[in-house]
Amino acid sequence: MPTALKYIAVAIVTMAATITVMRSQETKTQRIPQFENEDVKVWKSIVQPNAPLTMHRHDHPRVLIALSGGTMKIVDSTGASESHLWETGKAYWLPANPPNTTHADVNAGDKPIEVMVVELEKEK
Repeated sequence: MPTALKYIAVAIVTMAATITVMRSQETKTQRIPQFENEDVKVWKSIVQPNAPLTMHRHDHPRVLIALSGGTMKIVDSTGASESHLWETGKAYWLPANPPNTTHADVNAGDKPIEVMVVELEKEK
């Protein structure tokens, strides 16, 4: 095989692998850091149907902006739950979690929910 064809073959295989990785990242629940300093922490969460975020907590209040809304079921460590309808393009205030509690975010719909979260790192 001529050298030029080898380079083209390697490039095609590399591109195919890159596309496969990108597609798999698009289809899993994930939290993607965006920005952080001493005042705020910002991340994007993508929650797929039937793929909840793991149990966690928020020690500080936060603002959530729904990029792709839906119904999110918040399930706490005792099994109690509440549902929130987050409309695309709207912002919501969420207080800090009570001490010694954790929760999981469960997408109750059939399409991914994507939100941007801005958490205040310290109360003023």
